Amino acid sequence: MYSLLVTSSGAVVGKTPVLANPFLRIAFATDLSATARMETLVPSSMIPSASPGPERSVPETVRAAFAPAGTLEAARGYTRRLALGHYENFSVVSLLLPKSLRQDFSNVYAFCRTADDLGDEVPDKKLALEYLGRFRDHTRACYEGRYLSPLFLALSETIQKYQIPIGPFLDLIDAFEQDQRVDRYENFDQVVDYCRRSADPVGRLVLYMCGYRDEERQRLSDRTCTALQLANFWQDVRRDIIERDRIYVPKDSMEQFGVTEEQIREGRCDDNYRRLLRFEVDRTEKLFDQGDALLPLLAPEHRRHVMLFSKGGRAVLQSIRRQNYDTLSRRPRLSKFQKGRLMLRAMTATAAAKLTGRSRP
Repeated sequence: MYSLLVTSSGAVVGKTPVLANPFLRIAFATDLSATARMETLVPSSMIPSASPGPERSVPETVRAAFAPAGTLEAARGYTRRLALGHYENFSVVSLLLPKSLRQDFSNVYAFCRTADDLGDEVPDKKLALEYLGRFRDHTRACYEGRYLSPLFLALSETIQKYQIPIGPFLDLIDAFEQDQRVDRYENFDQVVDYCRRSADPVGRLVLYMCGYRDEERQRLSDRTCTALQLANFWQDVRRDIIERDRIYVPKDSMEQFGVTEEQIREGRCDDNYRRLLRFEVDRTEKLFDQGDALLPLLAPEHRRHVMLFSKGGRAVLQSIRRQNYDTLSRRPRLSKFQKGRLMLRAMTATAAAKLTGRSRP
């Protein structure tokens, strides 16, 4: 479920393939021959850089965002390939996910990933806003029955199958547009409001695909998604300021603990910074606690996937604690062993729930 989380600060910024991990191999094949033809639709061009230095190549997602729709077969293959190859902590489509949902998860992931890249991988903010505006137009066109790119051709099947409203998709685009305009946050409420549009819609999209449309499950899902987004913020404090000139740590928290922007930029971790991160990690943990109430409300085949990523988010927090809250000198991350262990725990917990009859669909 939350494997689809793609945040503007980069829950998928470390685009490291994880297929070497046997626990995370996908159970279905990818039509690479069909998706390879996507390269011929949009040339590998360059885009202007907002700052001096070497130009950056346009990512495949940005080039394909406005490519001709092509065939449905190729469009499905394209979204599957994106889902297979890009997620830092876990594969987007794991063996815990029912096969019937894998194509749909891939389609929604492709939307999230493309919108994120249109915001973060285009170094000129004005151009990024133009791209995101055009992407919004394509989203609206999809709901009008016009499929203007491979992504929306594939996604249209998922939207129609589960009667997904347009709101969550537009909220995500709005969040990525905000990243072009806002790079500092005064307080925690502002950060959580950003998460409401950058992270929470993803959980709601997945609930729709799993057959849940009620407010209670959506509210609890929001807690977990916000917590996952926040965990990523605390994991990437220095990376965000160096690579994106963004600080998601609330300004009032920094002032409370005596931490400065210059200190973060220079990577100087001291006791003040450790106290700040401990404060943020602790209140993020409470959101995970609240979100855990969602698990017994899900069918076992959905619960185990949600459990995996909730535990993964908590593991990120634990990695921060193990580093004594120093996320400036070294970025905390999960090892392959940790990922495999979490996968096994999720599978074991699901089996136990089935045996004891503790599921509540």
